[in-house]
Amino acid sequence: MSSFEVFIGRAAQIDIQEAFDYYEVQAQGVGQKFLDALDSGFEILRINPNFQIQYDDVHCLPLKRFPFMIHYRIEGNYVLVYAVINTNLNPDTAWLTPKGDLEK
Repeated sequence: MSSFEVFIGRAAQIDIQEAFDYYEVQAQGVGQKFLDALDSGFEILRINPNFQIQYDDVHCLPLKRFPFMIHYRIEGNYVLVYAVINTNLNPDTAWLTPKGDLEK
């Protein structure tokens, strides 16, 4: 069984940092729980990223216990993460197009 390598783009890194900061303001330690849930999601993607395509060729994986989805594309054995979006936000304005900021 082959595994996939996960690359996190700059826009997704910003999404992650903003979510972490938000949760840490709410209660110390919750930000780390968010990061742990995100790491679990990335581990799932390393094993099998072939979840249903949500739009264009973008796949989405919901996080457990947090209202976020990892938005990504698959290219060969690479998972390219473009965004980590709060599902409570308007999807039309939360993330419109990939920023092309990923390099393998």
